[in-house]
This record gives sequence, structure tokens and C-alpha cells, in this order.
Amino acid sequence: MPRASLLRQRLLALFLAGVLALFSPLVSQFETPERLLGIPSLFIYLFAVWAAIIGAAAWILSRGPDR
Repeated sequence: MPRASLLRQRLLALFLAGVLALFSPLVSQFETPERLLGIPSLFIYLFAVWAAIIGAAAWILSRGPDR
């Protein structure tokens, strides 16, 4: 049972990190007219954070509570 609790704690920490990464004051730092390869930096930031959250969740869940 302690391992399941650790899994929940990791997922909660990931959730809180995601909320902070997508919080308005941090996102507003990327609201600039600058572009990278023709893509606005805000879109690159949002999709990179989104992909990182999904990747981290998949990694945490693939390890499972038994490891």
C-alpha cells in the first residue's frame, strides 16, 4: 500500500507543476511577437509543456506502484 501512496504523491506533484507551468503570469512571459520557424513562441511553450506533462505522467504510470 505505501507504493500506491507514492504513486498518488507523484501524480499530485506533476499536477501542481503543470498548473504552475500553465499559470497566467508565467505564460504571459511568452506572449511576444517573436517567432521560431514561423510559429509564435506562446504556442511552442504551451505545446512543449503539454507534451512534457503527458510524457511525465506516462513515465510515472508505466513504473506503477510495484516498483
